[in-house]
Amino acid sequence: MTALAQVLMRRIKATGPITIAEYMADCLLHPKHGYYSTRDPFGRAGDFVTAPEVSQMFGELIGLCLAQVWLDQGRVASFTLAELGPGRGTLMADMLRAAKSVLGFVDAAQVHLVEASPILRDKQRETLAGRQIKWQDSADQLPDAPLFLIANEFFDALPIRQFVRDAPGWRERQVGVKDAALAFGLSDAAAVGALEHRSRDTSPGDMVEVCAPATAIMQTISQRIASHGGAALIIDYGDWRSRGDTLQALQDHAYDDVLAHPGEADLTAHVDFEALTNAASGVAVTTMTPQGVFLVRLGIGERAHALAKNLKGKALSSHLAAHHRLTDAGEMGTLFKSIALHPLGSAVPPGFAP
Repeated sequence: MTALAQVLMRRIKATGPITIAEYMADCLLHPKHGYYSTRDPFGRAGDFVTAPEVSQMFGELIGLCLAQVWLDQGRVASFTLAELGPGRGTLMADMLRAAKSVLGFVDAAQVHLVEASPILRDKQRETLAGRQIKWQDSADQLPDAPLFLIANEFFDALPIRQFVRDAPGWRERQVGVKDAALAFGLSDAAAVGALEHRSRDTSPGDMVEVCAPATAIMQTISQRIASHGGAALIIDYGDWRSRGDTLQALQDHAYDDVLAHPGEADLTAHVDFEALTNAASGVAVTTMTPQGVFLVRLGIGERAHALAKNLKGKALSSHLAAHHRLTDAGEMGTLFKSIALHPLGSAVPPGFAP
């Protein structure tokens, strides 16, 4: 039993079952025992690998995409270049390196990283050494200024609540204690105003997931862009509408029981892109686009070919495998989706259909 499991069990015995959102928040960010508070989880030595760690091409194309949006919107003299959940800083480093080719973009950028983990902040300092970086604890601390933002595999780690439809209303899934171990249970049935619209596409027994933090963050981002200009690229795994239990744990690159190792395994849930889109206000939101299609439109094929010219043997095989992993329908190409936010009436960001 993990140290955090013992902490949670004592709390539950004292005050009653907790929501899935409360469980996730403690598992990921408990100041002493939280997953992100105590380790660097990225890469082959960690528990999972994200797209920026797969290949430099991912970050390069994102950087050039945002730079083109900056050009299309008139080359504003100073703006916030922000990343939510920047991992080791690999994505931002690749973005800045590629965007140097766009005259003036990097000089005008004020880089802000939204990161809660002190361990990952240290990794980001190492990766981005020599650059002026400001760290924020949350998106609402970003400056009131033009905002060019990337959020890659950020929303999937935000705490969700799970509700199971019942004839009289909805029962919320909770974490309690049974037989001296953490166990799932359900609350009494009750009406949930925020889920009234889901009565049309669900049946008794169906589960729906909601993420209040995601809604708040989207409102913050969209307000900045509506007021000052810019764009936000959001890339994550999920689909257009939440249905079913998507909560999962990952440890050492393998799936784990969600309740087995709290604080020692990553917890994520699929992102509801419809909810993200509906939460944005005062801006245009692109059609949800599979990651593979998005990257192909940005020119990953041409970039992969150019890089391949200087590679041989294992290096070439690894490069081709990375290209395949990022774009293929059987890999990250369709599991991951993307949307972009941009000012009303402005040009649609590259990679998205007009």
